[in-house]
Amino acid sequence: MAHLNYKKWNTLLGWFSFLIALITYSLTVEPTVSFWDAGEYILTSAKLQVGHPPGAPLFQMMGAFFSMFAFEPSQVGFMMNMMSAIASAFTILFMFWSITILLRNIVGSSETLTSSQGQAILGSALVGSLAFAFTDSFWFNAVETEVYAMATLIMSILFYLGLRWEQDMHEPRGHKWLILIAFVIGLSFGVHFMGL
Repeated sequence: MAHLNYKKWNTLLGWFSFLIALITYSLTVEPTVSFWDAGEYILTSAKLQVGHPPGAPLFQMMGAFFSMFAFEPSQVGFMMNMMSAIASAFTILFMFWSITILLRNIVGSSETLTSSQGQAILGSALVGSLAFAFTDSFWFNAVETEVYAMATLIMSILFYLGLRWEQDMHEPRGHKWLILIAFVIGLSFGVHFMGL
């Protein structure tokens, strides 16, 4: 399997897993508020107020952005829930790419991959990422306004960036990934401390 061909299919199947997750979560998203902290997050995000300590300023700013797309006030909850659906779909995308990097490290470099090895890596990553997409607790967080969907997205981004840093750490500008990791960790405090 040629290096460019593997890279192309890695990108296409990653976005395919994103699309499956996004369609699934969009079709099953809560139409309004669910019965716990989601109501508080919807209200404080839509009005840019302060939620319960320690707060989640980045989450609430993103929520204020998504709530602007509501055509009427009764749709604010739905748009905020869609924010979690989109964040969860991106989590599946980064999980797919992380799995392909891990499996490629086990099998060998991209230049020496055979066609069957490349297909096995891509198929395994697709099955693994979509299996996580349909797990019970992740799916529940994906369809309601809670910080856990975005916090899981941040953790999947951090894991992916860590794998990219491991690949490039001996290159002349390989530590750019470490700077980006530090930036994302800083952003994660505006969502949930789980990102640390």
